[in-house]
Amino acid sequence: MVDHLDVHRGRYADSVSLMQVSRRVADVSGVTSALVAMATELNLDVLTGMGFAAPDAGPNDLVVAIRADDDAAVTAALDELETALAAGHGAGATGGGFGDGPPPRTVRDAAGAAADADLVLVSTPGEHAYLEALDAVRAGRHVMLFSDNVSLDAEIALKREAADRGLLVMGPDAGTAMVAGVGLGFANVVRPGPVGIVAASGTGAQQLTCLLDDAGVGVSHVLGVGGRDLSAAVGGAATLQALAALDADPATDLIVLLSKPPDQAVAERVRAAAAACTTPVVAGLLGPGQDDLTALAATVVTRVGGTVPDWASWQPPADTATDTDARTGAVDRAGGARLVGLFAGGTLCTEAVLIAREVLGPVVANVGPDADPAAAGDVTTPGHVLVDLGEDEYTRGRPHPMIDQQLRLERLAAEAARADTAVALLDVVLGHGAHTDPAAELAPAIADARATAAAAGRDLAVVVSLCATAGDPQGRDRQAATLVEAGAHVYVSNAAAARAAVARLATTSRTP
Repeated sequence: MVDHLDVHRGRYADSVSLMQVSRRVADVSGVTSALVAMATELNLDVLTGMGFAAPDAGPNDLVVAIRADDDAAVTAALDELETALAAGHGAGATGGGFGDGPPPRTVRDAAGAAADADLVLVSTPGEHAYLEALDAVRAGRHVMLFSDNVSLDAEIALKREAADRGLLVMGPDAGTAMVAGVGLGFANVVRPGPVGIVAASGTGAQQLTCLLDDAGVGVSHVLGVGGRDLSAAVGGAATLQALAALDADPATDLIVLLSKPPDQAVAERVRAAAAACTTPVVAGLLGPGQDDLTALAATVVTRVGGTVPDWASWQPPADTATDTDARTGAVDRAGGARLVGLFAGGTLCTEAVLIAREVLGPVVANVGPDADPAAAGDVTTPGHVLVDLGEDEYTRGRPHPMIDQQLRLERLAAEAARADTAVALLDVVLGHGAHTDPAAELAPAIADARATAAAAGRDLAVVVSLCATAGDPQGRDRQAATLVEAGAHVYVSNAAAARAAVARLATTSRTP
């Protein structure tokens, strides 16, 4: 085993890019682990956790740590690192877009050097993100705050100052946005069109835009305002501004307001603002008794004069539990009666929790109403468990699970070894910024999990929600085919996937 540790003094790259770079380096044959990151205190802690000695480096330095089988693998990994940086991942390291001189040292300097830019994307570690975003606001720019682990107090202060200046702050933890056809953060390839979306939900916005694209309906803008924006503390500050912006946009004929379960008082305030818009607004505020995202998409398609399609699904060859049986609830899973959900998308997980509770009764989850993060994170927790692995407690010092699936692969293997796990529900999110080939990693893990259950005389059903469009760079249909070959049942509708997973449990598993 060979360790390589290097520090590039003063070589900056944003964290979104470096997540991708780390993934590419880690995928090199012979590499067992890799970290390419700015030498923040948090990343240095991650480095020492990997068994490396922390170097003398600071937040403006790029640290490269590689553990590999031999020197040849290290050399190949370093070559891949430079290729990734040169190809545009980590373009911030070269000062791209600011001429031939050194890159700006501050956000305000960058704003001054790009006078025609009116939006700044901030993707630094959460503890540093507030000051960078505040600099952008004080430079007169709108902000997309991709960073997670930003404190609630910082979010409130930032949005208050932005509102005073007539500026919009999207985020924090705003994973998805699309402005005038340009995707920011995680974004699917969707067609342009008349629907504008205000989303306090990242993967919820992705699911909605993907379903609309399948129906031939395009979007004008997606303004992701952050998952806490409709909380009582934040009060819908960015949502109200985003509604006003889309209402004034001539390219938007219909506005969709999308959120994970909001604070009720804030929801009423936002509904009142929506009712005052001259542009029609469709509200999709997830919660008990409310429409799911697929029903919301159908409503939107109908409102703009389109035809609601049969949402695509892919099924493996008939097994002991056919898809027809699943939809009718006729499946008998004598080997166990437990549903486990392992999600990368918080809204997709929340939607699945709401659907599962309608049929199964109590479900432990780390998102949505009655969230219990500690129990959801414990593989020994009894009963039905759905966990969002993209929550802050899982992403400190590591890439988001839409990029790095390692935590999910480990949890799936552990769940498959339990005697009572009958159905595993997973999501796979494609698009720009996401893993370049998630099925290549996930399919073998699914096959292994099913084999583990089979060796114990049990049947483990695996259901996958594939949030994607036909135009996504990973190839939606190819990803689906790979997952189906491993034995998974695949749906583009997350709600359909959740219902299929729930129905595959014995009807006697319901808890009164």
